[in-house]
Amino acid sequence: MSQSPTPSTSRRDALTLATGLVAALGTMAAAPAQAQPAPVAQPGPGQAPAAAASMGDGVWICCEDSNTLVVIDPVRLVVQTSVNLTSFDEDRRPPFRFVTGGVMPTHGAMVQKPLYHGAISIHGAVPNPDSTLVATTGRGTSNLYLIDTATRRIVGNRPNPQASAQTNPERLTSGVFVGREPHEPTFTRNGRELWVTVRGEDRIAVLDVQKAREESAGGRPGHAIRGFVDTMPGPAHAWFSADGSRAAVISQKASLIDLLDVTYDASGFSTARRSARLDISAQDRFGFSPFLKLSPDGREFWISHKLADSLSVLPADGRAIAETIPLGALARPNHVEFVENAQGRAVYASLGRIDDGAGPGGGASSKLVIIDRSAPLGQRRVVGEIATGGREAHGLWLDPAGTRLFVVHEQDELPGTPGAGQTLCTVLDVTDPFRPRFVDRVMLGDLALPSGGLRNKKGINLVFIRPGARSVTA
Repeated sequence: MSQSPTPSTSRRDALTLATGLVAALGTMAAAPAQAQPAPVAQPGPGQAPAAAASMGDGVWICCEDSNTLVVIDPVRLVVQTSVNLTSFDEDRRPPFRFVTGGVMPTHGAMVQKPLYHGAISIHGAVPNPDSTLVATTGRGTSNLYLIDTATRRIVGNRPNPQASAQTNPERLTSGVFVGREPHEPTFTRNGRELWVTVRGEDRIAVLDVQKAREESAGGRPGHAIRGFVDTMPGPAHAWFSADGSRAAVISQKASLIDLLDVTYDASGFSTARRSARLDISAQDRFGFSPFLKLSPDGREFWISHKLADSLSVLPADGRAIAETIPLGALARPNHVEFVENAQGRAVYASLGRIDDGAGPGGGASSKLVIIDRSAPLGQRRVVGEIATGGREAHGLWLDPAGTRLFVVHEQDELPGTPGAGQTLCTVLDVTDPFRPRFVDRVMLGDLALPSGGLRNKKGINLVFIRPGARSVTA
């Protein structure tokens, strides 16, 4: 086959929360007092957002139900800002408002409001090679948005001609339409292209990044798409080898992996040809593998099999799964992250399962499992676990120093518990990869809209961004 993308849970106070977590797990340090979310700065009437100065490090979180991106200060552990991907309050008339007549819609009803043209179901996110851009997908709107990481401004937003004290100063771009049900975006190693797995159309949309900027700013629809790469049904995620010459593609509808050979022309644009299609029904009989990532040394792709409750390892230069690691019944792994520093090499996996009594003060919590990556191939097993302190752990990402791990959760905290109704990002000290310690939990808070506060809800992807620094896609 040849495909070318050329045009064609606690009931106690915060102190008890920390003490209970130590008692429950025996390996964590007491948590510091909960930092409060910083207020979201709001511009004056007719002004653009006050983000002209370059921002520093940030933990970026996709909130799928609120269609926002929350950015956390990774040092102070407070919310710095919420990037607004909704179209609420662009006009003061009721059909455009988030809160109308004092009535706040449920998260499920928000996107059904008349004249809503904002994002629906923000999900995947990835930095470009120099961390100057974040690309994020709108599953329900079949599109992709680009955000400048230095200014935290959405590429292509325009001044709102109706800007006032009762409206937002900008009007949201339509982004780039890529096809039905886009899941995860991935940049090529040279940063010239974005590959977006389109689960509803069984193909990968290949975008010219510069043209995607132009299309986001009002260019003609389809301007950015160079072409498509056909895949197996339901492609969920693609990732490139360290030199960019191979791409692995996994699926959430079929027990298959596609391996693509990738070449580049003088301008850095790709041509992809499938070199192998691997049958992984022995490893994932359900055909539901949502996430993969390349190890820091470039030697292995690690793949999560959510319904098979396991992880698999595919050598970056191989054509067969080298080993599969069971995680336990109903573990439901979501993402993986590599924690490597002077103390050792480990792989962490977030578990969607929620265990009663596992968390702070005996409350409900998900867990992360820890795998010793330095063990011989074929002998790697789970060697530890830690409660995250939140419900349904999903995205996780390591800071550049390799000592702090950030974890975001899908489900809100339960009524009658600290942070009730809030989505959490929790922070672990992984200076020793095999003896992690709980540090803190950050409530994601609200996006302040002119008509009311929109709660940041359902954390999915999480990426650590240091603007201008080399990222994992480089």
